[in-house]
Amino acid sequence: MGCRILFLLLVGIFFLDGLPLSMAADVHHYSFILKETNFTRLCFTKPMLTVNESFPGPTMHVRKGDTAFINVHNDGKYGITIHWHGVKQPQNPWSDGPENITQCPIQPGKNFTYEVIFSDEEGTLWWHAHSDWSRATVHGHIVILPETGKTYPFPVPYAEETIFLASWFNTDVKELIDAATATGSDPDPSDGFTINGWPGALYNCSNETIYTLGVEYGKTYLLRLVNGIMNEEMFFGIAGHNFTVVAQDAAYIKPILTSYIMITPGQTMDILLTADQTPSYYYIAASPFFDSNAPFDNTTTTAILKYTNASAPSSIPLPTLPFVTDKEAADNFTTQLRALASEDHPISVPQNFTERIIITVSVNQLPCDANVTCGGPGGSRLAASLNNISFSTPTTDILQAYYRGLNDTFDDDFPNQPPVFFNFTGDEADDYILPEVGTKVRLINYGASVEIVYQGTNIGNAENHPMHLHGYSFYVVGSAYGNWNETTSPATYNLIDPPEVNTVGVPKNGWTSIRFVAKNPGVWYMHCHLERHTSWGMNTVIVVKNGPTNATQIRRPPPNLPICA
Repeated sequence: MGCRILFLLLVGIFFLDGLPLSMAADVHHYSFILKETNFTRLCFTKPMLTVNESFPGPTMHVRKGDTAFINVHNDGKYGITIHWHGVKQPQNPWSDGPENITQCPIQPGKNFTYEVIFSDEEGTLWWHAHSDWSRATVHGHIVILPETGKTYPFPVPYAEETIFLASWFNTDVKELIDAATATGSDPDPSDGFTINGWPGALYNCSNETIYTLGVEYGKTYLLRLVNGIMNEEMFFGIAGHNFTVVAQDAAYIKPILTSYIMITPGQTMDILLTADQTPSYYYIAASPFFDSNAPFDNTTTTAILKYTNASAPSSIPLPTLPFVTDKEAADNFTTQLRALASEDHPISVPQNFTERIIITVSVNQLPCDANVTCGGPGGSRLAASLNNISFSTPTTDILQAYYRGLNDTFDDDFPNQPPVFFNFTGDEADDYILPEVGTKVRLINYGASVEIVYQGTNIGNAENHPMHLHGYSFYVVGSAYGNWNETTSPATYNLIDPPEVNTVGVPKNGWTSIRFVAKNPGVWYMHCHLERHTSWGMNTVIVVKNGPTNATQIRRPPPNLPICA
């Protein structure tokens, strides 16, 4: 059995990076204190919501199979929830975190203790706020070490470092998204990106502060990378250095030697870097991959890789990253991803399915309300949808409504296919119909083998959509451009060593197919991890019914659940 780690979280105290593998997990007393803190970036000072006055927030360290208790106290101005991204939470959706899906928000002045149950995850995950756009500033790493007595499927690195990519807004993010949704317009892009809280050297006003990663020549480092950026996929690289990607979304993959990666919002990657170049300074950089006509942040954030005792050069080299619209470069990386699938790290890919759900993923519009001026195309209201259903978040949470048999909070008729089939990725969409607004969920029997086909469409501003499913990791068995075909597309599936992830990019004007076995009962959110798309309704809820035994049923709700205001 995994150890149980008690996190009663104290202000400003957290684990340091690099916990030795030989150390067993101890009992620790911590607390997440959310409060407004003044930060200055890009020569702009603003109060923003943070955890323990830190940006990024504290890093959690656990071991595979552990349990963590995190007491979250909200001293901010708005209700808040926290999600433990990629943690499956077996039988425990009560602590999963999405606002009004599995819980009501923690109101200002209140607190709630999350019980976060780790199972087979091993590697890097992250935690973040899951209410409004507050995850822009409320986020941090989760480092999941191997079980005591076990180690990595690669030589133990000399040291480990966490790297967090985030968005920086010069405005209050809640005010920004509230203003955009009120008018149905596109929210303004971020004003910059950050690496471990700092924008870097390429912005006109960067406050002359930059994150610096110190390394020793000849040593190998494990970099735990999170893309917590709000609305952009990112290319990432280090000048003069190749590196090896060994894990994604807390699951090991066959090693990929590369000079760059492409990582979508929500994804994590574990990277082995050997400091084998001439000792000097080298820029670490991240810039967007963006294949849409929508507005976006087209800037580059930097940090510095600094060799021990190296003198600062007259100029620091930048990595050569792919161009912002280089779809081929993005594909060249993502198509290499394969599960490690070793004896010590086996996988179990469903070879067949008992339930298939085909879901169109679209950015579209809704008519503007009478006597209201809207900011979308042609005076419409921007929207997004799954199977032409634009999700409406209820005012009370779906989990409690489902658990208590309250039938007026949601409908259980989310369709298993789009209402109309047409050339989804073609230039014309004559048969396209406006989406329906609704709070619809999909019920799935416990133990079902599920295949979900995400079909991108050319409606509105088509682009890559990073789809995230709470409560599960899943196998990405297929992906391609064009329209998925029931006869020919499954013949291209990889059912041997597909990557096991919790977030996957659905290519622009293409499709992605995933499989999993529904053995985690509960109410689980499914949504695009581009935050503006989630705000517009590109989300739904998967409800996995209880199984026949106590061990296959949702646990009872914890005491002191937050109450909807």
